Amino acid sequence: MATILGLYKLPQITYGPFDPVFSDKVQFPTLYQVAPRISSLPRGIVRLIVHFGWTWVGLVVSDDMRGDRFLSDMTGEMVRNGVCAAFTEKIPSLRVNIYSIWKVYYRVTATSSTVMAAYGDAESLILLKYVIESFELSRMVLITTFHWDFTLSFGKVINNYNFHGTFTLANLVEEVPGFRDFLRTVRPEKYPEFIFLKEFWESAFDCSLSFPELGGSKCSENASLELLPLHHFSLTMSALSYSVYNAMYAVAQGLQELLLSCSDLESRGNRDCLVPHLWQLHEFLRKGQFDNPAGELVILDENRRPAAKYDILNFVIFPNGNGELVKVGEVDPQAHPNQDVIINKATIVWPGGASQAPHSQCSRSCGPGFRKRARQGMAVCCYFCVQCPDGEISNQTDAEQCVKCPEDQYSNIARDGCLHKVVTFLSPREPLGLILVCISLSLSLLTALVLGVFIKHRDTPIVRANNLNLSYTLLISLKLCFLCALTFIGQPTAASCLLRQTAFGVVFTVAVSSILAKTVTVVMAFRVTSVESRLIRWVGSRASMSIVLSCSLAQVTICVIWLGTAPPFPEVNTRSEPELMIIECNEGSVIAFYCVLGYLGVLALVSFTVAFLARRLPDSFNEAKFITFGMLVFCSVWASFLPAYQGTKGKATVATEIFSILASGAGLLVCIFVPKCYIILLQPDRNTREWLKRK
Repeated sequence: MATILGLYKLPQITYGPFDPVFSDKVQFPTLYQVAPRISSLPRGIVRLIVHFGWTWVGLVVSDDMRGDRFLSDMTGEMVRNGVCAAFTEKIPSLRVNIYSIWKVYYRVTATSSTVMAAYGDAESLILLKYVIESFELSRMVLITTFHWDFTLSFGKVINNYNFHGTFTLANLVEEVPGFRDFLRTVRPEKYPEFIFLKEFWESAFDCSLSFPELGGSKCSENASLELLPLHHFSLTMSALSYSVYNAMYAVAQGLQELLLSCSDLESRGNRDCLVPHLWQLHEFLRKGQFDNPAGELVILDENRRPAAKYDILNFVIFPNGNGELVKVGEVDPQAHPNQDVIINKATIVWPGGASQAPHSQCSRSCGPGFRKRARQGMAVCCYFCVQCPDGEISNQTDAEQCVKCPEDQYSNIARDGCLHKVVTFLSPREPLGLILVCISLSLSLLTALVLGVFIKHRDTPIVRANNLNLSYTLLISLKLCFLCALTFIGQPTAASCLLRQTAFGVVFTVAVSSILAKTVTVVMAFRVTSVESRLIRWVGSRASMSIVLSCSLAQVTICVIWLGTAPPFPEVNTRSEPELMIIECNEGSVIAFYCVLGYLGVLALVSFTVAFLARRLPDSFNEAKFITFGMLVFCSVWASFLPAYQGTKGKATVATEIFSILASGAGLLVCIFVPKCYIILLQPDRNTREWLKRK
């Protein structure tokens, strides 16, 4: 009809649902639509779905061009809002039979979805109506549009809950003044020319107006349309009726402007406008806009027409069997996400008598502390919940990714919040630090006492037997070794980090090189067979001190290079222990650190080897056997230090190095000097020249 009437340029106004096809002004140049645009309808439905937290929703549409377009727009909006389609079903326009009913039923109930959105009119969705009524799918929340007036599908059946709790999105319809009052006064006798009203009245009230004597009861004079249930009649103007209302006003407005224009031309002597032509209405309809009596601005130009807003209607069936569409909110698809849905949840009636909105999700929501991990081969709404790893959190539901805590914080046990890390270091106030300080000071004091004994008895044979100066050097270096352990205790500073490793390396090198010099002196002494021997010059104190100085100088050179290229520095370690911020010394150059240890280890092995080879020389004249035991303890401690140092972290690493320093130093002190002190203090008779000659 639009194509045929368009040939004669006759203006046509359609009041039916908005159809994008009619927007093609090349094909339909004389057709106007007054119904709101439905391009925002899919967005409005998705906004309602998102408002209730549903992410697993089924879609049922009519199998036609409109249904395809709606399905395409709907799925696009769902993807953008994180909602997945549990199933999609196109209802064909065919004759209803058992096979088609069962097919649709299995498709609808095959998934765990409890929400279904349907689009189409009463004729195209008749198959879905039969499925809902036949199988009583009262557990599912049905979301429909105003195109499907499902209330007409009811007969007068008490407690029919098949569509109880259904949501319908209808165009926002303004209240027309006087419309309800007009309907309350409508009577068949008042409008006798309206023949359809008489038939409707008799059918709706189950009475007879003309011939009650034929068996039917006479219609009551007090009957009114407002007494009829919703499945017969509603006093609320529907969206379709509201479009008819606006279409009539559009025609009236256009005719009025046309007649006023013609009247003006007639007053100027132009009599061609005495009988206006209908095609002249186009000029007024094309750009026409007006305020209808309901107070709404109606714009016929589709390009200037704003997107529609929708009422959210909830279908409620009362105990007496009457149903009513109750407005529970509004949705504005163009508004911001937090302001798009205004709804009164207290007035909503849910299907099946539920007290709150059902859950419709493919997977259970991942609470705080977890993140989603997709299931392979399934929709994005189907996922596993994986707890965030250590150091990461998620403080929202269904988080896509976990967020790392700042470096000075760590994740709590629930992985839903970050806690501040405790700053820590090996403090002398804590038990471990206090114990190590006491041991260090005690060993240092013991070394000082041994040195005092040696100084007091410096003229005795056992003290003079193995180079008195080397003994003093060894004792002083051991005392410094015990004291340098204190630099590892306390909060690291730039000075302590530079001092601790270099001082430890140099002082221990002096101690080990002193032991090496003592052992070499013993060996050389027994190699001398005459005064003229060339080896006699290596037995003196000058040669032994040369060994100490040359060996120590090499270690000092390594330390100077270390400090000049990549010196140690204090840093905050936030990686070793998740709940602590450890203030420690970064070695700067790991290679230089292990070079210091490696050089010290080589000296220790050489000293141990020489002492081991000289262990069978006469005990009365040398201490090689005791040096062998001392170096065995020393090498064992530092051999076990390396794996322990690599396997510990934080304060335990520092404590391991301190223990190695104290243990190795104590081993040398005990094995080399305690036997001599025992003889000097407890058996002085053995510390004489006569006794030594007898031995």
